[in-house]
Amino acid sequence: MKIYISHSRDFDFENELYKPIRESSINNSYTFFFPHENQKDIDNIETLKSSNLIIAEVSFSSTGQGIELGIASTLNIPILCIYKEGSRVSKSLEYITDKFIIYSNSQDLVSKILDYLSK
Repeated sequence: MKIYISHSRDFDFENELYKPIRESSINNSYTFFFPHENQKDIDNIETLKSSNLIIAEVSFSSTGQGIELGIASTLNIPILCIYKEGSRVSKSLEYITDKFIIYSNSQDLVSKILDYLSK
């Protein structure tokens, strides 16, 4: 399963999102695409189109992420929204998915993603 990770640039995504997933057991079981990993020049939209699932970290709003999620929704790619406890997330997300996970820290994030993927 190819999983596209979508997020805002307004937080430390490398340490709070990429690193916990890369260092966990789920990294060996699934193919994750992190759009800003190693700052490679890649066509993110083409990668998104070939994904089986979008995991969107939505604790911070982002226009670019909104575009990605709109494309994914149009293509009927399943979207899982995750956000940190205490965050205010956009109500508009309810139009593209009914899958939301709240997490408290990096360990909880990985645990809840693993639980979701194992269903």
